[in-house]
Amino acid sequence: MKKRSLAALTAILVVVPLVAAAPGQRAGAAESGPGDAARPAESTLVGGVDLDTVTIPELQARMNRGSLSSLRLTLAYLRRIKAVDPRINAVLRTSPTALRQAAASDLRHRLGKSRGPLDGIPVLLKDNVNTRDMPTTAGSLALAGSPPDTDAELVGKLRAAGAVILGKTNLSEWANFRAAKPTSGWSAVGGQTNNPYVLDRNPCGSSSGSAAALAASLAQVAIGTETDGSIVCPAGMNGVVGLKPSLGVVSQSGVVPISAEQDTAGPMARNVIDAALTLAVLGGRDTVRTHGTPSRTDAGLMNAGLMDAAGRPGGLRGKRIGLWRLPSLGAEVDALMTRTAERLTDAGAEVVEVSMPYQERLAELEFPALLSEFHRDIDAYLPTREGPQDLAELIEFNRTHPREQTCFAGQELFEQALAAPSTTDPEYLAMRAELTDLSRRSIDEVMAAHDLDAIASPANPPAWTTDCARGDNDVIPSSTPAAVAGYPSLSVPAGFVGELPVGLLLMAGDLQDAELLSLGAAVEHRLDAWRAPRYLPSTPSGTSR
Repeated sequence: MKKRSLAALTAILVVVPLVAAAPGQRAGAAESGPGDAARPAESTLVGGVDLDTVTIPELQARMNRGSLSSLRLTLAYLRRIKAVDPRINAVLRTSPTALRQAAASDLRHRLGKSRGPLDGIPVLLKDNVNTRDMPTTAGSLALAGSPPDTDAELVGKLRAAGAVILGKTNLSEWANFRAAKPTSGWSAVGGQTNNPYVLDRNPCGSSSGSAAALAASLAQVAIGTETDGSIVCPAGMNGVVGLKPSLGVVSQSGVVPISAEQDTAGPMARNVIDAALTLAVLGGRDTVRTHGTPSRTDAGLMNAGLMDAAGRPGGLRGKRIGLWRLPSLGAEVDALMTRTAERLTDAGAEVVEVSMPYQERLAELEFPALLSEFHRDIDAYLPTREGPQDLAELIEFNRTHPREQTCFAGQELFEQALAAPSTTDPEYLAMRAELTDLSRRSIDEVMAAHDLDAIASPANPPAWTTDCARGDNDVIPSSTPAAVAGYPSLSVPAGFVGELPVGLLLMAGDLQDAELLSLGAAVEHRLDAWRAPRYLPSTPSGTSR
């Protein structure tokens, strides 16, 4: 490296800490940069681009030309967090090193040594993903002490790709696996996250903070996690894109677990292109796939496919899509699915109505299996952290800490998991084997019978009113087949019921992530359903549940 470059980097790294956010601060506290004094803090305009609609390739083109810097982009997102997040309560903390990371990226761009599409791109992480330099709490006071010793493997990949780790997002405490009647988006650490479209409505799922932050344009991309619905439902309910990858594509090492048989982290973004580029960084060979068998993912082939999906999204002509309507989500959602099918048909796709077999049996088996798996996996994770060292100690912690009971007091799932059969028990092994078989058959058989490229369904109902006393109103079966099978699913914006977003959930066969993203990009382009939130305090009664 040239001496001049070293001097420039040294100057930047000396100045950056003076404007960086303080450790643990809830919202970014960076001051405005030169020339920004006349721009409102809530503005989505920076460096000639609109944060609401800009894509990663567009940002990289500007950074390569020198018309935009990662430092300026990161400052803009920190300004928006400070100005906008108090209304939605999505960001728990910003990283004290975010601006240093951005400055280092700018130097790489100037030297022609960019590390790829995510270099200099600000990313928010759900707060159940380990970070060595920030707390990782899963929303619980039990983990609110010292940060983990090491980053999650996926965080290491993001850092190696040059991404700016901007901060951590709120989530449903313990990823919604604590109480029988939880309230999505609430945690004892972070309080309640609100839906940016209508603030008294719920953001859904456990990746609620990641989805709400993206809807409010508080980062370019975010990382969520899903066991069943916790990426795709909040994506749909907050009007953004969310991909639950095939199981094993993204390493779960260093992520607070529910079940190794179903858990996966995945990318969330405001467009499919950004989600595909992020998965290309996150993806790779995991150490364990379902039931302990090795991953069949070839990282090189998968990433090549993802980059192709991002660069050349396919068209819809000749594609066959099965529509699983789910009328139980309401007449307004069903009418939106009808309009969606008509628009896809007009673009040359063939849409055929399908039903999904075995769903009642999957619903009977999934929860008991997850109880056994949670007990096993949380008992393995807790000894890596300070605080309770097993599930029994965690239950006692919650009983003796009143702040853990300020929205809902229950921890029935913890107590049931403690008494659940071991994962070596023949009863459990039979349940999980049947679950895997039926969930995969439910997708494989329908796709084969109708020669489908994907199956589509509504990702969510209109957001319900947040109510700690009642809990969630969220019987949403569309996510279950792919979640239990370990197959990929993708939520893209489909439209609105009144002021409330509804997503279209697309699912496909095992390891068809790249193909699903390519199809999803074409669907996204055809539907063109995204619009910015208005942060309404409420909507007239009777417009949705």
